[in-house]
Amino acid sequence: MIYKIFKNSMLAIYAAAVLVPSSIVVLGSFKSDVEIYTKPLALPQHWNLNNFRTLVDTGSVWIPFKNSVFVSVFSVLFTIILASMVAYAIARSITITGKVLFAMFSIGLAIPGQVNIIPIFTLFTKLHLNNSLYGLILVNVALTLPISVFIISAFFKDLPKELFEVASIDGANHWRVYRSIAMPLARPAIGATSIFLFVIDWNDLLYPLMLINELDKKTLPLTLIDFRGEFATSYSMLFTAIMVASIPMVLMYVFAQRSFIAGLTAGAVKG
Repeated sequence: MIYKIFKNSMLAIYAAAVLVPSSIVVLGSFKSDVEIYTKPLALPQHWNLNNFRTLVDTGSVWIPFKNSVFVSVFSVLFTIILASMVAYAIARSITITGKVLFAMFSIGLAIPGQVNIIPIFTLFTKLHLNNSLYGLILVNVALTLPISVFIISAFFKDLPKELFEVASIDGANHWRVYRSIAMPLARPAIGATSIFLFVIDWNDLLYPLMLINELDKKTLPLTLIDFRGEFATSYSMLFTAIMVASIPMVLMYVFAQRSFIAGLTAGAVKG
């Protein structure tokens, strides 16, 4: 009984910690700055879309929005392609090579991204990849590849080996087995990993802040900083921009929800 009360209390506190800030952002996008300062938790006195119209008229978020879409989509695409190939090789390898390869990518999970700031900045400066969206894609792929390999390889290892053996007996090479058998069966894991990676890449601020200086190359998280002034901040416009920035993640989860849940529960039941 005590445990149940404690558990429900913790869940209620967690729900409040999530819902209260989210409610302030959602309601604030329909308010003026004065209303946000005086009544942050109250409903707007007048429900209107003035903040959204202002955001559209100024056009301050559309180029960063397109940049973020470009960087996030291609980062996820290249990461999934490379990670699935590596994961397939690890799962199919019965020699020490596969174990060493898996260990190397596992070590990559233990290295914080912040440790690589100076080497990445130095390398990208020498390669002239600063102020380049392609540079951001390379950074995202390099940093998210270890976790992607870790997730997908675990799924590939759970697949029955008989499937691959039968295909090999029928004359299918590794590429054919990977493309026609492994990848179709790995759709749940691929879908869940893609959503996970998209959220990471879409919300990334550190590396755009470090590598991007030109206005037309900024991503959306980097642009949100511009809504903060030195002496004052327009929270109504900031909250509106955050709402716009959240739309792709919400839509992706809504349409890929089935794959995401299937990926999380894949391998949970044996037999």
